[in-house]
Amino acid sequence: MKLFYRKFGEGQPIIILHGLFGQSDNWNSLAKQFAENGFEVYVVDQRNHGLSPHSDVWNYKVMSEDVYELITDLNLKNVILLGHSMGGKTAMQFAVNHAECLDKLVVADIAPKYYPMHHQGVLKALQAVDFNIVKTRREVEEVLSKYILDFGTKQFLLKNIFWLDETEMAWRFNLKVIIQQIENVGQDVEHIGDATPLDIVCDVQTLFVRGENSNYILEEDIDLIHEIFPRSALETIQGAGHWLHAEKPKAFFECVMQFIK
Repeated sequence: MKLFYRKFGEGQPIIILHGLFGQSDNWNSLAKQFAENGFEVYVVDQRNHGLSPHSDVWNYKVMSEDVYELITDLNLKNVILLGHSMGGKTAMQFAVNHAECLDKLVVADIAPKYYPMHHQGVLKALQAVDFNIVKTRREVEEVLSKYILDFGTKQFLLKNIFWLDETEMAWRFNLKVIIQQIENVGQDVEHIGDATPLDIVCDVQTLFVRGENSNYILEEDIDLIHEIFPRSALETIQGAGHWLHAEKPKAFFECVMQFIK
C-alpha cells in the first residue's frame, strides 16, 4: 500500500510512525526539530489512518510491509525507524523482518508483548457519534464528553474530523475496520510475523523510551525486550505518561537525539 507521508529536511532518513487513532501531523513539531539537526524525516500515516488508504486487512504484518514498500519506493538506506504505541509495534515487526534496512530503532512506550484490549471506552465514544445528526465539531465534542473525561484524549480524537462535503463530517480513520479488528493492535511481536518465537531475535541497535507514569512498559517486560532486542537500552522520561512525546517533547527529543547521534 502506498502510504501518505510528509517530508522534512535532508540527511540520514528517519521514519516516524504514529499510534492508534493518530496521524502523521501529530509529529510535525518533533519532525521539524530532527530535520533542523541534519536528518531527512518522514512522518507517515499508517493504513486506515490519516490520509493513507483504507483497507479491510489491518494487522502488523501488512503495516510493516507498507513501511517496507515506502522505503523501497523512496530508495532509503540506513534508516532510523521510530514508532509510538501501535506504531512501535509496527516498527518492531519491521525490524524483525527487515533488519537490513535499519541503522537504529526507537520504540516509544510499548513492549513486544501481548496487550489485552483496553480501548473499549474510546470505541464506545466514537461509535456514539452519528454524523447524520451532529454537524459541528462542538457537537461531536459534546457526544465524546459523555464517555471521555480526559480533555487531551478528546482533542486528540477531534483532530481526526474532516469534511466529506459541505454538509457532512467524517473520521479520517477507518472506524469500522478498527472496531472489527481491534484485537490485532494488542498482538505481541512473537505472533505477528511468520517466524516461530525461537526465530525472533533482532540485532538492530534499539532504544525503548517509556513514560514514568505509564504502565505500558513494566519492569517485568525488560527480560522479554532484551530477549528479542539484545542490543537495546531503556530510558524513562520523568513526569510523562503514555503520550510522552506530546507531554514532554523537549525531554523526548533530547533522549532520542542522544541515541541516534
